Amino acid sequence: MPKTLAKKHTEGKPRSKKHGLTEAQIAVHWKEEAYIRPPARFIAQANLNDNYALERFSEKNFPECFREYAELLHWDQYWHTTLDTNHPPFWKWFVGGRLNVAYNCVDRHLAKYKNKAALIFVPEPEEENHIVITYQELYRRVNEVAAVLQGFAGLQKGDRVTIHMPMIPELPITMLACARLGIIHSVVFGGFSGEACGLRAADSGSRVLIYVDGYHRNGRWVDHKVSADIAVETAKKEGQVIDKVLVWKRYHHKYTSDAPMIMERDFFIDDILKDYRNAVVPPVSMEAEDPLFLMYTSGTTGKPKGCQHRTGGYLAYVTGTAKYYQDIHPEDVYWCMADIGWITGHSYIVYGPLALAATCVIYEGVPQFPDAGRPWRIAERLDVNIFHTSPTAIRMLRKAGAEEPKKHNYRFKHMTTVGEPIEPEVWRWYHEVVGKSEAVIVDTWWQTETGGFLCTTKPALDPMKPGSAGPACLGIYPIIWDEEGKEVASADHAAGNICIRNPWPGIMQTIWGDPHRFVEQYYKKYNKNAQSKDWRDWPYYAADAAVLPPDGYYRILGRVDDVINVAGHRLGTKELESACLTIQEIAEAAVVPVVDEVKGRAPEIYISLKPGVLPKKQIIEKVTSTIETMIGKIARPKRIHIVPDMPKTRSGKIMRRVLAAISNHMDTGDITTLANPDIVEQVRQIVQGREIMPLNEGPEDIKLFGDER
Repeated sequence: MPKTLAKKHTEGKPRSKKHGLTEAQIAVHWKEEAYIRPPARFIAQANLNDNYALERFSEKNFPECFREYAELLHWDQYWHTTLDTNHPPFWKWFVGGRLNVAYNCVDRHLAKYKNKAALIFVPEPEEENHIVITYQELYRRVNEVAAVLQGFAGLQKGDRVTIHMPMIPELPITMLACARLGIIHSVVFGGFSGEACGLRAADSGSRVLIYVDGYHRNGRWVDHKVSADIAVETAKKEGQVIDKVLVWKRYHHKYTSDAPMIMERDFFIDDILKDYRNAVVPPVSMEAEDPLFLMYTSGTTGKPKGCQHRTGGYLAYVTGTAKYYQDIHPEDVYWCMADIGWITGHSYIVYGPLALAATCVIYEGVPQFPDAGRPWRIAERLDVNIFHTSPTAIRMLRKAGAEEPKKHNYRFKHMTTVGEPIEPEVWRWYHEVVGKSEAVIVDTWWQTETGGFLCTTKPALDPMKPGSAGPACLGIYPIIWDEEGKEVASADHAAGNICIRNPWPGIMQTIWGDPHRFVEQYYKKYNKNAQSKDWRDWPYYAADAAVLPPDGYYRILGRVDDVINVAGHRLGTKELESACLTIQEIAEAAVVPVVDEVKGRAPEIYISLKPGVLPKKQIIEKVTSTIETMIGKIARPKRIHIVPDMPKTRSGKIMRRVLAAISNHMDTGDITTLANPDIVEQVRQIVQGREIMPLNEGPEDIKLFGDER
């Protein structure tokens, strides 16, 4: 945006409605980035390289356009109705169709790919050998585990199982065994506590838990079995009795937990499997609308929210989007550096890629162990050519070793970023250094609830644009509204609430056991006629803020909850963080709202520096001047804190709620699931343990880290 226009938006009082910006809109000051075209050699081999796809998936062809995705699968019985809208917003996809997910991800590939690698497991200890599981071996192992679940645990179609496991090959094997039998699995992220697992098990009505004894994480051994006892007790307090805890051994020849095995409750799967060796379990033919899995959102308060995903529509959508947007071919080696415990891992490590007969890498540990070169050594050794990770991981790797990718001889044709908006500066490093300016990047926007991608570039057809997710995915029709339901036009240079006007096959069916909450949270806000059976009257409310420039490339600004209302001027925190990351010395930035007596709320900024950079007042001054230049004085932070590190989850996401609690002198809440809980007290002492001065006052030298620094 031209500087004069940015100034006009940011100085003085917020603009009135007659000037085009309502208080319900979010001001936008992002600079429009230049386009980068995909390489010709990528276009030549791409799965999707004809623009006729836009016509095929246009609104006039909805919903039949999604047959294209469904026909990538093997169906036991063809469907008679593509979309049933009789009970909105509880949509039904491919009604009358029958299929089995495990058959589609494993069995049907045996004729052509049985000796091809399906999974390659990379242990965190670098001295341990990789484990390669072919499609034939995967078939055998899935059948044997399915036989254990059916024969030993007594589970059958419709039962729920809670799986609390880390990134080891037994996790996708167990998921596929559940899918083979029609058992609804609920995978809990391995880094969550036993209490979190127990609450989810109770909500889903699981009577079987599946664990592993332990695993490697950041150079340490994590005793995971101890969480099982906590989970069982937590579930019991919630009224759910756990009959069996099935435990995988990380090393099959030994048990590596200090937690005792409880008689008649805990059983080693490795031992039980001896009685089911070479068992073959016919795949259960499932109706398209039968539930496949529950994925609980990782909220910090309140009752867990189980997003229920269907069998046919979900598998069709993740297979189609993995083929078209990630450009997965059977001959590719694909590495998604997410965790299977999140929706990204379900959709784009397990179900989508395996349905396409890909070779998928599963890495046990953290990306920067033992050093920042580890991911690139793995990529070089395994000849990975499709790489998929989050902006959080990209920032971490950039911080830990910005030059490391240049030292390794790998070649990515394609890279994905997912999970949150990526700042243009970080995007450029990802493209130029990690991708060696040769890889296509797709920056994707979607959610746990949506099952698969909603906005991204079509890698062979659309140019890339740093910081922008891109146009809507095929068959997805978004709109941006303000709080009053008025469309926010691109000419307003403002953001609003991004919504999807239509259903799609990957959308969740409901919230497990709480259909009322499902309607209230996702559909009530913009529904104008609760009696209507027309899908056009039931837009999906994503609770994300976005802006749509004239070129049609959506820029996602983050959660609506992350918007800070400064004297009536609504600022997106992601925009401020992006401005901070243009400063060379800064590795990470987090913006949180803090109470201000005059403005109501004001932004407070936390920054961590790149290795070797010393904290100086000049860096703080640079942050202030950069924000004032790029956004305006209205966005001037109340305070800026240089901290040694940010409080982060096990998956590397910054826990901004903890920082916001510290800034506002509130209780930080449960921090046991943080990867680095000790940092919370260090940050608190930095922020609260000294007299905090306004930025325009105080001595020239500020003591930023206390006595130890």
